[in-house]
Amino acid sequence: MRRHAVVLPGGSYRTHAPHEGEPVAAWLRSQGLPASVLRYPVRSPHPAAHLSISARVAELRSQGVDRVLLVGFSAGGHAAGLAALSPAGPSSRVDGAVLGYPVVSLREHVHRDSARVLLGADDTPVRRKALSLDALTTPAAPPFFLFHSFDDPKVPAEHSRLLSAALTTSGVAHELHLYPVGGHGCGLDPRVGWTRACEAWLAREGWLEGVGAVEGARRETGG
Repeated sequence: MRRHAVVLPGGSYRTHAPHEGEPVAAWLRSQGLPASVLRYPVRSPHPAAHLSISARVAELRSQGVDRVLLVGFSAGGHAAGLAALSPAGPSSRVDGAVLGYPVVSLREHVHRDSARVLLGADDTPVRRKALSLDALTTPAAPPFFLFHSFDDPKVPAEHSRLLSAALTTSGVAHELHLYPVGGHGCGLDPRVGWTRACEAWLAREGWLEGVGAVEGARRETGG
């Protein structure tokens, strides 16, 4: 079975943070999971980024990829979550999502920079709800891995907690990891420690093969 991870760097939908792109894809490849970076459209209202992600997923499917994982950070986490939670046909279906300090809600604890870009001139309560991940969660959602830091000054940890609560209500398998220190935009910073937990989750969910999967299982069991 062919697997592939698409990495979506953050940047408030205005730019792409370099440290959340290729370094993350390289880490995933080191674990045995093929990965690439998608530099989705920025500075354009919804659905520009969403359409780009859906097209990339469909492209991978056409190339014979069976399972697609989205890995996103901050605004890229919102983009990944939106693609994973929005109704989609078989060609653009997402099989799992890893979200780091994601923008989740455009109604509570709003990240204004992302909201301004996404909403454009169409800033209404209905549209804000339609772009809030917690409002889109259904039992059909794929498994999620979420992580956030309590000291995040830009996107409060309440965002990940809102999504976790919605996933729990819908009975969707997921993990939420909250760290006391990490700030915003930590990327692969080893001081936070989320990659170790994520490797174990990837192994459990069947995303890793070969040495990467063995190492993930060892870490999970403390071996």
